[in-house]
Amino acid sequence: MKHLVVPALAAMALAGCAGMESGPGMAGGGEMKIAFDITEGNPEVLLRKLDTIDLTRKQLIKAGITPRMVLSFRGGATYYTQTELYKVKESHRADALRIAARLRQLRKEPGIETMEQCNVTVTNLKLNPKALMPEVRLVDNGWIALVGHQQRGYGYIVP
Repeated sequence: MKHLVVPALAAMALAGCAGMESGPGMAGGGEMKIAFDITEGNPEVLLRKLDTIDLTRKQLIKAGITPRMVLSFRGGATYYTQTELYKVKESHRADALRIAARLRQLRKEPGIETMEQCNVTVTNLKLNPKALMPEVRLVDNGWIALVGHQQRGYGYIVP
């Protein structure tokens, strides 16, 4: 039962945040740089997080702010940036295909600057780095890349 409650609570929390009309930095004009550190291994929750990231992107644009977003993948999310699904649980493969389609669509949207996959995680999970989706760029170390983004003014968010 606990495994059902946690994703539900996470979804409610994300929905509450995403529904806000305004807040600091929403006055209009300028740009907002955000680096998302995505580690979610539950495909249903990952899909909701990607939807919330997209909603955030759309809200910024509506407010007259240019989003500059980086999606950085590590941990369990790594399984869903791959074109080979042999290591994804069979029961999650349909969701994996939906995630791949969502990532392809997001990458084309204005405001999504790049998607990055940590090679440390790829190596640790014994995945094939050549099986990475073409929309996602392999970086040597996701933490180092995220710090680099922060040093260039990106806000760090763990959705």
